[in-house]
Amino acid sequence: MSGSPLYVDVVFSVPVEGPFTYAVPAGLECPAGVRVTAGFGRRTLTGFVVSSDVTPTRSEIREINRVIDSEPFFSDEQVELAQWIARLYLCTTGEALSAMLPGGRREKEPDIPGVADDPGNDATLQLSAEQEHALSRILSSPAGRYYVDGVTGSGKTEVFLRAAEQTMADGRGVVYLVPEIALTHQLEALVRSRFGTNVAVIHSRLTPSERLSQWRRLRSGESRFALGARSAVFAPMEDIGLVIVDEEHEGSYKSGSTPRYHARQVALYRARRHGARLVMGSATPSVEAMQLMTQGEPPYFERLRLTRRLAGGAPPAISVIDLKTSPAILSPQLRQAIRDTHSAGRQTILFLNRRGFSHFFHCRSCGYQMTCRRCSVGMTYHKSRNRMICHYCGFHTSPMQTCPECGSLDVGYGGFGTEQVEEEVRTHFPDLRVARLDTDVAAKKNIVKEVLDSFHGGSYDLLLGTQMVAKGLNFPKVGLVGIVLADVGLSMPDFRAAERTFSLITQVAGRAGRYLPDGVVLVQTFHPQHSAIQAAIEGNTEGWYRAELLERKMLGFPPFSRLIRVVFRGKNADRVRSDGDAFAAEARRVLASGTEMLGPSECPLSVVNGSYRRHILFRSSSFDLMHHEVAALLAGVSSTPTVYREVDVDPVALL
Repeated sequence: MSGSPLYVDVVFSVPVEGPFTYAVPAGLECPAGVRVTAGFGRRTLTGFVVSSDVTPTRSEIREINRVIDSEPFFSDEQVELAQWIARLYLCTTGEALSAMLPGGRREKEPDIPGVADDPGNDATLQLSAEQEHALSRILSSPAGRYYVDGVTGSGKTEVFLRAAEQTMADGRGVVYLVPEIALTHQLEALVRSRFGTNVAVIHSRLTPSERLSQWRRLRSGESRFALGARSAVFAPMEDIGLVIVDEEHEGSYKSGSTPRYHARQVALYRARRHGARLVMGSATPSVEAMQLMTQGEPPYFERLRLTRRLAGGAPPAISVIDLKTSPAILSPQLRQAIRDTHSAGRQTILFLNRRGFSHFFHCRSCGYQMTCRRCSVGMTYHKSRNRMICHYCGFHTSPMQTCPECGSLDVGYGGFGTEQVEEEVRTHFPDLRVARLDTDVAAKKNIVKEVLDSFHGGSYDLLLGTQMVAKGLNFPKVGLVGIVLADVGLSMPDFRAAERTFSLITQVAGRAGRYLPDGVVLVQTFHPQHSAIQAAIEGNTEGWYRAELLERKMLGFPPFSRLIRVVFRGKNADRVRSDGDAFAAEARRVLASGTEMLGPSECPLSVVNGSYRRHILFRSSSFDLMHHEVAALLAGVSSTPTVYREVDVDPVALL
């Protein structure tokens, strides 16, 4: 190293755009791509070196404290990707890099689960004509865009894996995204059995050290198949030939914290950047994806249909139970179906997208409802812990015996959750072996895999759960699926509420009768005539999408416009209101006629964890113009130091 000091540019995971120039102490190697620690204001932070051997523009420059990595941790492409994310999602490059990179010091391999015994999963099986056609179309171009639109059990996964095999044979890498890898261990086992040590798994259930190990295997080229949830889209591979986005419709592909990226959008960018094939798939495509498959000439995605179940099962018979006439948690019809299913030697899945014992505490005299003192949501009663718990911030307290508003003793609990359904099941069916799977249960290490493996192996007769039992799972002996309450999401103040309900019913119903022709699905609801529920039980997928797209077009919602949401939050309600109003006033002054502003108004969840929340929605069919305008507003309108601004480009939830 020469006598003159070396200077590097560093970015940090802070909402202040860099880069910031630092000097490198003599004797240290600090190439671009390594992580360092350095002073930033009064703090010492971990930063990312984005360029080395730079020329400083000022005289007083601080030194970095320490170089963390012995070799570059990310490539030039990773930096370019982070810069693209920062531009699109209106964050800083440092925040984008922080979201992309795992942490950890020790290296060890994650446990490898056993291979699921699943005959829909044999690489030697002959593909159906529909599968053959889908695979041939995918392989017909090295850089096409395809959507495998297939009913549950139609063999989408096998098409994905055959395409991956060919891509690997061509010497290129594969990125395979799933919504929640911890819940799809059957797929993980299958991929490992097919591709062995070539597979690196990236997901949040791994320790930081395990994620670091997987990252380095991909970075070095030791592994050329990246499997994982949302963050796996950033896999550090040099030559990606295939990007797969399985269950494309799932909202978990959208990050809930800065940068609020959507893995689907990043997958599109990376596939284009690498000249790779992009393949998405679902039994219930998002409305946006359906529009891209059916509009335009040619459409943005080539639609590849898989219409038949492969393992001998037929679409299940779906019936609706009107809870207005059968108000019990388990209606007489559902109880009889559970008995009949058990007598036939088959298994049952009960689904309810609400955990806890009951949904809310209320006074029958004055109508008081117990809400979290730090959030604007009702507390949920958990009988097993005898606590009222807020599912947003975790605050908990003892149940009340009298109404705090009027002093009445006529108080009780309304609604119900998975705990209460479990108690009801055990009361009616003491001879059944019952398991419950929700986030309360899943907090125990390895319990998800243990429960699912045991149910798959026949150790349980009935599995009750939330969304954990609705997706990515294949149980040959399931003959009955009961949706205990289909209405949970319908009342949400969100234009996607009907879409989510339709998708969830369809997906849950797909767990029944996958190997036998007499699967049964019972849907309990207070709104049997709702269009989403009717379309799901009738299997009228095409009609529902046409109607939903027409309504979205009339109302000006995505995919016929795009949205940017700005949330203002803070502990002082007046300052939050003032900041939102000031931002809106400037927006009214500068916005072009093509951009519509909705708000400012309270968020549907107006208080979360003690922070007051207000938001503004910007809507336009001219995204580039709107994006430029909002970016300028964010840069030009100052905020109170105690009021935080959250920016969400293309939000999938508006709570």
